[in-house]
Amino acid sequence: MPNGPWFDCLPSCVTKVPCGDGMHTVRWEAGSLRLPTHADPEAELVLAALGGEKAGCIELAEAWGRHTDDLSVLAIGPRGPADVIGVSWDDVAAAAQAPQFGRGIVRGGPAVQPGPMRVPRLPPSLHLRASVRHQQVQDEMEQVRRRRTDMLSLLALGYGFQVRLIGQVAAAHADQPDERVRPALVAAIAGRLALAASDWLGIDPDQVVVSLHSGPGWGSAELTGQGAERRLRVSLPAGWLASVWACGLALVGRHLVVAVEQPGWPDARVLGLPAPGAEPVPLAVHGRVGARDGPADAPHWKT
Repeated sequence: MPNGPWFDCLPSCVTKVPCGDGMHTVRWEAGSLRLPTHADPEAELVLAALGGEKAGCIELAEAWGRHTDDLSVLAIGPRGPADVIGVSWDDVAAAAQAPQFGRGIVRGGPAVQPGPMRVPRLPPSLHLRASVRHQQVQDEMEQVRRRRTDMLSLLALGYGFQVRLIGQVAAAHADQPDERVRPALVAAIAGRLALAASDWLGIDPDQVVVSLHSGPGWGSAELTGQGAERRLRVSLPAGWLASVWACGLALVGRHLVVAVEQPGWPDARVLGLPAPGAEPVPLAVHGRVGARDGPADAPHWKT
């Protein structure tokens, strides 16, 4: 197991986001989202609660906090540096301004408000029940709207922030993954490991089978079968998604990295498999940000 937090192999990450009439800097550093242009975010939240306008940076930080353990982030996020998710801030603004269900009827154009209609008088008990249900529907619609805006905003931050959020979600569930979260974690690891394994062995991603490893050690990896029956069977702990993949360490120097022994940036020590069935070997690796064939904020490691 690594001797530090999962994110110790990651450098800071910076981008610009819409806030008020301009663009403000947002920074991820040491496992936290930070707002350098807002000296006292908590005070701004208090003012917003009293009726003031909430800054765009503050709304974004709140969205980040709402989804740091949200397993759906693992499903919608990128699987690797080449998996570009193109969401812009214009897309976020357009989604926020889109008419919501229940506020109008869309008929091939602008929302059309329904005309007046006669509503039969209800007994008081039924009227109360209908009012409660109406409020429940409104609350559910607002949750859907906020969730959609949250997700688009988080994706608009770019690749570097996307993978760091994935790492944070994976780490939140890594210590004791129960049966409710196990399928989501397996699917998340499988989708990302399969791409790394394809580059590692030239194997078809559909031939990679993943399971969760629990207990001591890093897990196992073996290659079985021939032809169409060929399978790479890999068992890894849930924390691999955070400490290895999210840090850009999945494949380094023709080795599949299975664990981090000594985390750090830009120098770390990892365990890498030279081939399926082999014992992992310790590797000293050095990182830099960006690569010619990937996002500018993606870590790139060499032995």
